[in-house]
Amino acid sequence: MARGYAAEGRRVLRDPALLSTIVILWLLLALFVVYPLAELLARAFSDEGKFTLEPLLSGLADASNRSAFVNSLILATTVGVLGTALGFLFALTATRAGLGRRWLTALDAASLLPLVSPPFTTSIAIVFSFGPKGFISHDLLGLENVSAYGYWSTALAETLTYFPIGYLTLRPILAAIDPNLEEMAFSLGGSRWRIFRTVTVPLCVPGFANAFLLLFAASLADFATPLILAGNSFSVLPTQAYLQITGMFDFKGGAVLSLMLLVPAMAVFLLQRYWVGRRVYVTVTGKVGQRSRTRAMAPWVSVALTLGCAAVAAVILYFYALLLYASLVVAFGANNSFTWRHYQVIFTEGLPAIRDTLIIALIGMPLGGFYGVLVGYLIARKRFPGLRAMELVTMINYALPGTIVGIAYLIAFNDPPLALTGGASIIIACYIFRYSPTGIRATVALLQQIDRSLEEASASLGAGSGQTFRRVTLPLIAPAFFAGLGVVFIRSMTAISATIFLVSLSWTLITVRILENMTELSLGPAAAFSVFVIVVVFVVVSGLSAILARFRAPTAGAAARSLLGG
Repeated sequence: MARGYAAEGRRVLRDPALLSTIVILWLLLALFVVYPLAELLARAFSDEGKFTLEPLLSGLADASNRSAFVNSLILATTVGVLGTALGFLFALTATRAGLGRRWLTALDAASLLPLVSPPFTTSIAIVFSFGPKGFISHDLLGLENVSAYGYWSTALAETLTYFPIGYLTLRPILAAIDPNLEEMAFSLGGSRWRIFRTVTVPLCVPGFANAFLLLFAASLADFATPLILAGNSFSVLPTQAYLQITGMFDFKGGAVLSLMLLVPAMAVFLLQRYWVGRRVYVTVTGKVGQRSRTRAMAPWVSVALTLGCAAVAAVILYFYALLLYASLVVAFGANNSFTWRHYQVIFTEGLPAIRDTLIIALIGMPLGGFYGVLVGYLIARKRFPGLRAMELVTMINYALPGTIVGIAYLIAFNDPPLALTGGASIIIACYIFRYSPTGIRATVALLQQIDRSLEEASASLGAGSGQTFRRVTLPLIAPAFFAGLGVVFIRSMTAISATIFLVSLSWTLITVRILENMTELSLGPAAAFSVFVIVVVFVVVSGLSAILARFRAPTAGAAARSLLGG
């Protein structure tokens, strides 16, 4: 192994194009991943140039911070459990209920809608439904002085927003379980319930653990939903850190609070690794026999699961229909006369935010897509000193809660000599290095299915590594490139947790304007902005999906199926 790496290292040194590419990538990773995190740690653990734990201990000694920390754990655990259960319900229905293609398409569309809209869209709909003048609480039930704010409304909003992550995680795992395993257990006299409990569920343990981890981390990083719905009675750490910096301009205090988020995130990650690593879950062995035709579940169970998913999908569609309706009336709950005024507002007063967001998204999209396939290509096809370190560093910003990344960028790039905050470049860099890992992993997965001999044939004919990458490899991994484009564009249009700290008077974002409108109780423009974002994202994603369909091939595998990996 060591000799192989030494030989590859010498080969890299003899290839100027490859060497310069690796050096440039390391410089970019050092600047936009390692340096901000180092500055965050230095700010949190230093006082007058000396290392100290005093800021952290002071933060932990504050009763309000401890309460916010506990609340964050409670909320993230609730969302993790409920979101994983809901994701499993949808995944089980999609893979075992025998639904037709049209029903599966409708199920996917309803469940993935929250992923392509701003993260607090559900929060707005909950206020419209259960607020003092809410459609359900006031108009249907006739209740007065009701509140849509608190722990349960926040947990509901985050669960409905993030459960598609659990669905996307669990569906391929359930689909990969050979039905013959369940058929063999069934032929030995096991009931369907026992087979489900002793065969299907245990094989899904890696998916449960990963889904819970992702949902836990998503909830832990979300400050916009608690800021809108949780109120003062249920404070959480992300909102505390946000208010510490934006309200009190206390960068050190914000850094300390953001680092406190790392403790539960790392604990859940290590627990997940330990839990999954104790046992073997291999179900794909390469030995293919005749596939079982026995239904894995009774017909009445299929009907029950389908009805359960339909009920959840109906709630989601109701929320978004209500959002559309609220954007088209004068004042929801008070004056329901039809009007275009809210859209006139967003296309006049809100036009700078729309322009800035689209410019940033359209610049970041190709850069993020190319960065993803380039790094993925190096990881999958090249061997050089520092390869594993590069793979690890590229995943750091993706794995960290967005609040931590945003505060780290603010601390690192707020002062000379790298005073980049306030401009578009730092927001674009944040999106690229935070969301491109999706394209990186898709590229690695595709290249694992493509024979190296294709690239070796090009090299044997005298082509350099750059020419081989452009003419041979890049066309073959085009699906991963477009997947990376889609994810970066979606997140550029909808994300807020990291970039809320990087906007300025010169460059702002639609999601920031939505949050401002919500805090100012300008609910109509907030709803109109949300509808606009959803329409734009669906148009762009549909266009990219149409282009992606042209690159589908047997070698493309699952990575080419959709921009979201479903």
